[in-house]
Amino acid sequence: MRGVKLAVLGGSGSGKSGRGRAGGQPRLALAVRLLTRRFIGEYASNAECIYTKHLNVDARQIHLEIYDPCSQPRQGKLSLTDELHWADGFIIVYDISDRASFASAKALLYRIQESHIGACKKMVESAVVLIGNKQDLCHMREVDWDEGQKLAMDNKCHFSGLSVAEHYQEVVAMFTKLLRNITSNFKAKRRQVDQNQWPKLFANLSVKLAIGSGADAFYSRAG
Repeated sequence: MRGVKLAVLGGSGSGKSGRGRAGGQPRLALAVRLLTRRFIGEYASNAECIYTKHLNVDARQIHLEIYDPCSQPRQGKLSLTDELHWADGFIIVYDISDRASFASAKALLYRIQESHIGACKKMVESAVVLIGNKQDLCHMREVDWDEGQKLAMDNKCHFSGLSVAEHYQEVVAMFTKLLRNITSNFKAKRRQVDQNQWPKLFANLSVKLAIGSGADAFYSRAG
């Protein structure tokens, strides 16, 4: 069974967990919405959580782990060191009715991008989704759809505008697409490792053959 680790990140009020602003509009734990189909109106925690679930994606069993940091604001400079090393993919959530959460999402994407280079960066880009949440609050919108799309394009990641509270099937579709991309990355990494190992194997084989041939010649002369 393949294991996949996702980190769900976003500023306070984005809708990834807990309660947002906007006149008491409840926030939703995105992970819990996927795993239980439940809408959580009031949720706040000082503890970090890892949710687990077994899923079937394209006839393959996946052991999914979803990391959701505490919903209370952190003190100090933004740091994702642990999350970057732990996660295979990232879901960045902002609230369309809160421009500050959009700025937080931009900072998070920048932090993820700057930590990866080369081929690894391309794999990470395909394993990141930017979500403009609370599309049910269009009458309170502070961040246009085009802004979300442009931010995703600038960072070469996927973009989805939805309401986690109302669009369960869209949440499932988003997770499924992300998991497909990540499992494809696993295959690409495996092929890359195999390709890097073949020259070493051939080199070792050549050395052994050369040594073997020399030994045969020595014994032949000695005879």
